[in-house]
Amino acid sequence: NAEYMGNLPLSTAKMSFALTRLLTTKRVPAALQRARFSTQTTPLFINGQFVESKTKKWIDVLNPATQEVVTRCPEATQEEMDAAVSAASNAYKSWRDTPISTRQRIMFNYQKLIRDHTEEIAKSITMEQGKTLADARGDVFRGLEVVEHSSGLASHLMGETVENVSRHVDTYSYRQPLGVCAGIAPFNFPAMIPLWMFPMAVTCGNTFVIKPSEKDPGATMILARLAKEAGLPDGVLNVIHGAKDTVNFICDAPAIRAVSFVGSNQAGEYIYARATATGKRVQANLGAKNHAVIMPDADKEDTLNALVSAAFGAAGQRCMALSTAVFVGESSSWMKELVSRAQNLKVTAGWEAGADLGPLVSKDAKARVESLIQSGADEGAKILLDGRNIRVPKYEKGNFIGPTVIDEVTPNMTCYKEEIFGPVLVCSHVKTLDEAIQFVNKNPYGNGTAIFTRSGAVARKFQREIDVGQVGINLPIPVPLPMFSFTGSRGSIRGDLNFYGKAGVHFFTQIKTITSRWKDDDIAQGVQTSMPLLK
Repeated sequence: NAEYMGNLPLSTAKMSFALTRLLTTKRVPAALQRARFSTQTTPLFINGQFVESKTKKWIDVLNPATQEVVTRCPEATQEEMDAAVSAASNAYKSWRDTPISTRQRIMFNYQKLIRDHTEEIAKSITMEQGKTLADARGDVFRGLEVVEHSSGLASHLMGETVENVSRHVDTYSYRQPLGVCAGIAPFNFPAMIPLWMFPMAVTCGNTFVIKPSEKDPGATMILARLAKEAGLPDGVLNVIHGAKDTVNFICDAPAIRAVSFVGSNQAGEYIYARATATGKRVQANLGAKNHAVIMPDADKEDTLNALVSAAFGAAGQRCMALSTAVFVGESSSWMKELVSRAQNLKVTAGWEAGADLGPLVSKDAKARVESLIQSGADEGAKILLDGRNIRVPKYEKGNFIGPTVIDEVTPNMTCYKEEIFGPVLVCSHVKTLDEAIQFVNKNPYGNGTAIFTRSGAVARKFQREIDVGQVGINLPIPVPLPMFSFTGSRGSIRGDLNFYGKAGVHFFTQIKTITSRWKDDDIAQGVQTSMPLLK
């Protein structure tokens, strides 16, 4: 009988970490869980070594479907965090001078290793975060695309040159790395978001310190191990763990020049304010309320399937989830069929065959979503499908909420104003396209939106007039590929440079401009005290 063996701490001399491996779709044996609770911990990764933390503060990482402890995550000590930044600072001295072609080749090796270990990473994500294995594989793949893009980053690092801006004078510019950068990753994409951050940063010549979510650190630890195997030198990538104290350290550490963050508005606003106050660059992707506008002429089957998948996939724990549907005119009659499709989704542990959505990441997350559903009922909305009392066989202790559809929601309701971050679709109704555009634009968030229509004229009007950073046309989750950038706007971002693509390169580099004068002869011209005019 194959059994899930979990991650066991190994000696740092081996520089490896045997992380969560799900070898079967059976429930994790309780006896095996009990046998390894006393020793199983997640290490730090500092200067190329896996290091057992000396902290006295530990956070239990729970399997959201069973509440069994998968591992224990340390709150790194001050000395350990200082060591990580020191390692990154020392590594930067030689890494910044490593040829770009060499850095790209390491990323090329890295993408191959990630591809080869996709199942290992995905199974770790499912055990710690809860999403289905299929969705976890997608988590890995969308991050892998950024690594692939980083394998050919040199053209984006090119500067500019103008010869003879004046007699004997040339001006040219370079894009140079910043130094030590840091990332604070969320729980909902344990592989993708870290891969949005450090591959581009290190390929640009920076070194990096990352803090994965304390709820699901396993994927990042595998990625660190694979980065080492790919040839990334010691100290270029470091991993520290913790909660608020670790976040504060990253915001305050003088050696850290830039911070990347993805997560909630409350945390993002705090990190942006604290880190920028110490002179750091910050790119922070925050909350969202993504709207789908459904026109009466849309392809009904395609549209309803898209709504269900984008609203309830990953149990709604996506910053690009379509959490709000705006039905225009006669498309309002599709509600019954929408509910029917949602009812047919299979809710169970992410490793079970045929699972469509797994549990929420924690009991607190479940309680918050349940509270927001209730607020809709209390404020006059109609709950057409209520997933709060779902019972999942074999996983009665899991943090499950079934697909939920709330109708007749208005902008003043709490369930509309708040990002629910659960398998909940709130629905509103308007008469015209203009009303729909106005409805979306009044919402403070600007991460993503989508319109479903057969009319090119309608689609073009929508894309021009909608004030949202990422727009899908007959596509529910319009996350750009890495040759573009993730361009959420308005209340969904802090900072003026986006993740990955050209904007990502600009975030992780600074421009140095050189103006040089080389005379054709050595004849002295004498002293000039007036302003040089560069004629």
